[in-house]
Amino acid sequence: MNINETELRKKLNLVIEKLLNLGGPDNAKELEENGGEAIGFFARDFGIREWDWPQGVGLYGLLKIMETDNNEEYKEFLHDWFKENIAQGLPSRNINTTTPLLTLAELNDMYHDPEFEKLCLDWADWLMNCLPRTKEGGFQHVTSANGDRQGVRLNENEMWIDTLFMTVLFLDKMGQKYKNEEWINEGIHQVLMHIKYLYDTKTGLFYHEWTFNERNNFGGIFWCRGNSWFTLGILDYVDMFKGSLNPGVKTFIIDTYKAQTAALKKLQSKSGLWHTVLDDPTSYEEVSGTAAITAGILKGIRLGILDDSYLDCAERAIKGILKNIDKDGTVLNVSGGTGMGMNADHYKNILIAPMAYGQSLTILALAEALKSISK
Repeated sequence: MNINETELRKKLNLVIEKLLNLGGPDNAKELEENGGEAIGFFARDFGIREWDWPQGVGLYGLLKIMETDNNEEYKEFLHDWFKENIAQGLPSRNINTTTPLLTLAELNDMYHDPEFEKLCLDWADWLMNCLPRTKEGGFQHVTSANGDRQGVRLNENEMWIDTLFMTVLFLDKMGQKYKNEEWINEGIHQVLMHIKYLYDTKTGLFYHEWTFNERNNFGGIFWCRGNSWFTLGILDYVDMFKGSLNPGVKTFIIDTYKAQTAALKKLQSKSGLWHTVLDDPTSYEEVSGTAAITAGILKGIRLGILDDSYLDCAERAIKGILKNIDKDGTVLNVSGGTGMGMNADHYKNILIAPMAYGQSLTILALAEALKSISK
């Protein structure tokens, strides 16, 4: 890749430092008054301190760079973050609040903390036995209630592509760690279910959601970050099996990944970024989804799943991402939390603000780029 390694490392360090100190927006009241939830404003989503999916994704990016750099500072930050949140009391259990557990399960391979272990085991059991299911046993995309830390929003009979990253990765991690075949098999079931109902064979892209109530994909929107959860997460999922995944299932999953990345490659904008509605060039270019797609593509190249024809696509994306990192390390042009939408305008009107997942997904993309440069 024709990218300056020194500049890349400098920007990466700035992004990490910003993540560790990320706070909420200065104009929170204005955002609440000018649309609130309709434009993606959820107070819990901002900063790094709350226990929910934005912070969970943020922690995962920090974990991965911690492992790459063997950084004790990041390791201590993660340990203290979990201890502080557990001591303060955790929010309701749902799909989104499962996200931090993926990092905790892996982090505890280093700490062997009984409190951490019990929480992970209890939560995995809860997913198997208490999480509401859709028809055919899909994980219903239950989320945190807005403004009520102990409440939930059921989203009855709905499956969202986000679930694969937010919950299924953790369940499989636990299944592999404790050699629990029931958990492993349920993870496989969920991956196949989400591909069955959310993957569009005509375009090669993923819809955001599916509802069994109406038996449709709501507005039929191909959302950038939604697609990126699959591009990034599915290779991590396959990796967890260390070669033990059923060959037929693995081939099916990898073929889906390759078809999706081929479709994404065609939709990349001139800037190197992807639009928040992938097939709508009038929608804004969005950096967090771009970063996750880029990390997933670079990992695919590194593992030999994608050929070198994807290098130009990845390089242009990395250059586009670097242009969207402010001098203080803030990742710019990141869309806020995005619920189900019935049309493209819903996604196009989501606010743009610094978010933990924007920082984290950028960390993952830049870290993969460094591996590509140094190989």
